Amino acid sequence: MPEGHSVHRITRQFARNFVGHVVHASSPQGRFAEGAAVIDGRRMVDARAVGKQMFLEFEGGVWLRVHLGMYGAWDFAGDIRMDATIASANGRMGQTNQRGTFLDAPNPDAVVLDAAGENSLTSIGAPRKARLRMSEAEKESDAPEEFPPEPVGQVRVRLLTDTVCADLRGPTACEVRDSAEIEQTVAKLGPDPLVDDTDAAEQRFTEVVRRKPTPIGLLLMDQSVVSGIGNVYRAELLYRARLDPHTPGKLVPEETVRALWRDWAHLLRIGVETGQMMTMDGLDPDAWRAAMADRADRHWVYKREGLPCRTCGTNIVLEEMGARKLYWCPTCQT
Repeated sequence: MPEGHSVHRITRQFARNFVGHVVHASSPQGRFAEGAAVIDGRRMVDARAVGKQMFLEFEGGVWLRVHLGMYGAWDFAGDIRMDATIASANGRMGQTNQRGTFLDAPNPDAVVLDAAGENSLTSIGAPRKARLRMSEAEKESDAPEEFPPEPVGQVRVRLLTDTVCADLRGPTACEVRDSAEIEQTVAKLGPDPLVDDTDAAEQRFTEVVRRKPTPIGLLLMDQSVVSGIGNVYRAELLYRARLDPHTPGKLVPEETVRALWRDWAHLLRIGVETGQMMTMDGLDPDAWRAAMADRADRHWVYKREGLPCRTCGTNIVLEEMGARKLYWCPTCQT
């Protein structure tokens, strides 16, 4: 399932390519024909993300709410203008990492390719013709010969301007809502550091966690407690905090809860900038390049069950928590 950084990246593509343009909407699959008819011919005026949900606003107070869920993905095609901080190299989409940004990589100018189809760090400039899939991993393929291209697969909704189209497949939620309904939806979500990184947002997160008897490993995945954290970030945040996933929220020290919030803000920004869930700090240039090229070198505990902890040597444990796989070190995190 795409985690918060991926949804923010997709939303930035809509902000760059669709906001300000009249959009033609259709449902090649047919399941969203009624909703597409409501959007069709309206100008997109805003694109926002909160956690794992994205919200596209059109003239007249009409919104499209999308939750990609486990299998959803957007395909972009046409003269795609990359977001100012998003770039591409050698067929894979990524984030530009220029000197002066917050991400202090050991070698900011390195071209790093990820073998699993995630992202690189080099800008190619824009606009240019391309076909780009954006979900948890972003992959670019050859540009279609005709524009707009024929829909491929079960396209729930197609959004089309004169130069760019975006096809949505397999979402958990795709619905038209008015402004009041969107406000109600957002109000039910926990804070997102990229939307609100104020002291008030940190306090809200801290107070909710500190009054719950629920294990912290479940609270971090509860989108009403905090927005955007999925399975990868949960495991890595808990390890970085040296926190037992089974600890009830109310028993986690306040300073640790606040540190979790700040670390989530830190990792989320890195994820948006690089396109990768990089969760290891302080790497030398060679280790950085290896980590950006291979997820196996990018995380402390995620997907490392049975392997020795990078810190203490204890084998990483895999168990199920909240119907999702949980990876943790029983020595460092107790």
